[in-house]
Amino acid sequence: MALDAAGTGTGSGPVTLRRSIPAGAERRAAELYWDAFGRKLGPALNPPDKAVPFIAAHLNADRAVCALLGGRLVGLAGYQLDGRSLTGGSAAAVLRTYGHLRGLHRLALLALFERSADPGQLVMDGIAVDTAMRGCGVGSLLLEEVAAVAAEQNCREIRLDVIDTNPRARHLYERRGFTAVRTERTPYLRKLLGFGAVTTMRRPVEGRGPKGPHTP
Repeated sequence: MALDAAGTGTGSGPVTLRRSIPAGAERRAAELYWDAFGRKLGPALNPPDKAVPFIAAHLNADRAVCALLGGRLVGLAGYQLDGRSLTGGSAAAVLRTYGHLRGLHRLALLALFERSADPGQLVMDGIAVDTAMRGCGVGSLLLEEVAAVAAEQNCREIRLDVIDTNPRARHLYERRGFTAVRTERTPYLRKLLGFGAVTTMRRPVEGRGPKGPHTP
């Protein structure tokens, strides 16, 4: 799958994919991630001027596939594999950044978002695309590259969660072969986190097995 970005307003030429976040692009990656998920993560990580540097400082760069346009990061998809995900940060790091008293409250909120992969699963850690590039096919490119990673790692399926206030993302996942398998309704969290239900979706992995060397 290829994508030409001519006419998007952010530049022209082909969008290229890369596995791992390029060195020096951590801040840009964190900004994209926060733009996509700040509403969801805000109660735990606000204000943004603390949240974005915190995310940037604790990214696991090798747990992302990235979309680049003219060398600029315009999208990324994170994933969890072998116990490591795109976003990190220990409890001690949270307490150092936000203080002990406020940090404990934030740790409790962050625990609500923790997910672990079952054997043979690759768990998605979110897709973030530059606002000017949304609707141009970048999300689909990123999803298929994550699927390629899952196949090479001999995963049997990809799993992700989508919140009820993000129907656009759910529609993308459905178009790319994901099926909803469970919805957990949490109306008591709507005022706190801004959403009241989380749907788990899965997609089987086809063509499992090594495909030869990959050039980042």
